[in-house]
Formats: sequence, structure tokens, C-alpha cells
Amino acid sequence: MVFSNDIGIDLGTASVLVYIKGRGVVLKEPSVVAFDRDTNQIRAIGEEARLMIGRTPGNIVAVRPLRQGVISDYQVTERMLKFFIEKAMGGKSFRKPRIAVCIPSGATEVEKKAVEDATYQAGAREVAIIEEPVAAAIGAGIDIYKPFGNMIVDIGGGTSDIAVLSLGGTVTSASVKIAGDDFDEAIVRYMRKKHNLLIGERTAENIKIEIGCAYKRPETLAMDVKGRNLVTGLPKTISVTSEETLEALREPAMTIIDEIRNVLERTPPELAADVFDRGIVMTGGGSLLGGLDQLIQERTGINTMIADDPMTAVAIGTGRFIEFQNRR
Repeated sequence: MVFSNDIGIDLGTASVLVYIKGRGVVLKEPSVVAFDRDTNQIRAIGEEARLMIGRTPGNIVAVRPLRQGVISDYQVTERMLKFFIEKAMGGKSFRKPRIAVCIPSGATEVEKKAVEDATYQAGAREVAIIEEPVAAAIGAGIDIYKPFGNMIVDIGGGTSDIAVLSLGGTVTSASVKIAGDDFDEAIVRYMRKKHNLLIGERTAENIKIEIGCAYKRPETLAMDVKGRNLVTGLPKTISVTSEETLEALREPAMTIIDEIRNVLERTPPELAADVFDRGIVMTGGGSLLGGLDQLIQERTGINTMIADDPMTAVAIGTGRFIEFQNRR
């Protein structure tokens, strides 16, 4: 069976997803690279490297080459991209692929160029750059080419992209550097301040996924958390409740909601009326934070729903963007 080698890449701060036309999302790996400081050799990429975070000897460092949706380490990003492209395609391809890559809506021309160059260096024949909210809307099944206003809120690892789209383009948008990673950091800060307990980012992420919430849950959940007691310096286990995560996550959640309201205030009245009728669609891993959709709905008065598969919506939309470009 011959598949197209048109590829869509969701180049995220937390994870990279690769979509191949005819096959769907074929790869989802953390955007983490572990390399040896002494030899400058890459030791692991993706999930294998993620497991090393906070657990490596001094000479090996596990890093995220993307920060807040943009490239912070060009050479490492290039090597990571090359690795993921080859892995997704099952080895080196005889014919170089056409690749669409999505970036945050607030990215500068310099940042766009860095992504484009890194993708060419990783082996692309052609590169198309697409803004994250557009990709998210296409992936969520919204027909953005109709003359209606659609609001999309894509909460990734490093950035939250908010946009109102109509006739295939962005009418008003904002990209705020508060997202999933900031939820994790807020939990780390809270645990240190409230419980004198130092926890790692992986533990914070587990708390967020298991019991984290932005809106009061019907019943209180609890989980045991292991960390280091900052007073004694010894390991300690405590029980943390969902009520506490609500307190810890309030500030970053409200920052995103304030930005949603700002975008709505800048939206032309006809399109704002469409958004009110059609609702707000949420995508990205951050949209799965318990009760965040309810909080947005309460604070804006607009029906808010999470896309069917929020984690892969951007990757699917990026891949479909190439297909659409081919038809035009």
C-alpha cells in the first residue's frame, strides 16, 4: 500500500505529533532530548528522554528544545525533528516529504523562519507554516472557510492560542504564554509554599492529570504525593486534594480567561454574535484540565465545549491543511 508523504507536524512545547496523509496521527512523543554534555552526543529522544528528566547523572542533561511554542535550541530541534520524521515514515524516504508545521499565532517572523529552516534541514522538500488556532479548528472539524465566526481556544504545553476565525483566516487572536507547563509550575509552587514539599515537574503533571481542577468538583478527590521535605531534607509523602489544586491553578486559569475576554472584546459584533450562537471550541492537552471548560463558560456566558480528540486536533488540522492547499 502506497501512502502519501505529505506530513503535518504539531511542534509543541510538551510533545510532537506527526500526521501522515492516509494514516492519521502516527507518532506522539514528548519533545525532550537527552544529550551527553561531555561528548555532545544525543543519548535519547522522545519518551525515552522524558523518563530521564530529573534522574540523570551530571554529564547527561534532558532538555526541551522548545520553550513556549518557539525554538530555544535550534540544532537540537533540528535533530529531534529529523528523528521523528524518519521514525514516523519508517526510516529514510526515497522522496523528501512536504511538511506543514504549526506555530503559535503570536510567533514573530524570526521565529517562523527558525521553524521553517529547521524543518528544511530535517529533510523536507516543501514547508508550509500554519498558525495553531487555524490547525486546531480544522482538526476539530470546523469548516473555517464559511462566513461565520468560530472561536477556538488551543491550550498546549507552552502557549494558549485564542482566535476568532472566519472565511479561512484569523480575524482576532492572542497568544498567551500561559498553558499546561504553567499549571504544573503553579502546583510545584503551591506544594512548596503550603506543605514545604519539593516535587518534580513529572509529579506535578501527575497531580494535574489525576486530581487537578479549575472548577469545583462534585466530590473531592485525593492522592498521595511523594517529595522532599524542605525543612528536614528527607523524603516525605502527603495527601493532596482536588480542592487544593483548585486553589493552586486559579491564577493561570484566570489569566487564560482574561485573554479570551480580550479577544471577544476586539471581535467585530457580527462575528461575536456568531461565537455566542456557535460556542467556544477547546483543543490541546491543557483543555482536559478538570472543569476548565465550565469555568470559561461561567465567566464568558458562552457555551464552551471540548473537541472530540483535543490532543491530536492540531496535528490532524496541520496535515489536512496541506491537502486543502493542494486542492486550491
